[in-house]
Amino acid sequence: MQKITPFLWFDNKAEEAANFYVSLFKNSKIGKVVRYPEGAPAPKGTVMSVTFEVDGQEFYALNGGPHYKFTPAISLFVNCETQQEVDELWEKLSEGGRKDRCGWLQDRYGLSWQIIPSVLGKLMHGSDPVKSKRVMQAMLQMQKLDIQKLQQAYDQE
Repeated sequence: MQKITPFLWFDNKAEEAANFYVSLFKNSKIGKVVRYPEGAPAPKGTVMSVTFEVDGQEFYALNGGPHYKFTPAISLFVNCETQQEVDELWEKLSEGGRKDRCGWLQDRYGLSWQIIPSVLGKLMHGSDPVKSKRVMQAMLQMQKLDIQKLQQAYDQE
């Protein structure tokens, strides 16, 4: 069991969201589904919580009602090795949600994600500050990050 587990509060779509997330990533599965008992603040038998893994990372999702909403102040950061992975996750996660700048999006459940090519760190934090600045400027113009355009900005003379 991992020491720290992200706990996600949903209004009433925890199981649907967990199934959606599990469908997008390898090494993912639904764990335990717990239902509300008689006398709980939700109808008996409806889903109270779901544990699940996304690419080996454990999560806990709760149907806690409309009291709290997700904000971009917390997001899930996904390291992508290829442009194909960026493209696929970007399209699937943003469907029914919102596409933002610099690789950020909000999914249909309101949860924010950063879909980031792994190479970005190398390009942004290289030894040449002029090249890194060009990469930053290119990234600030993008919604979905484009590895080829980021690399071109870095390689410019």
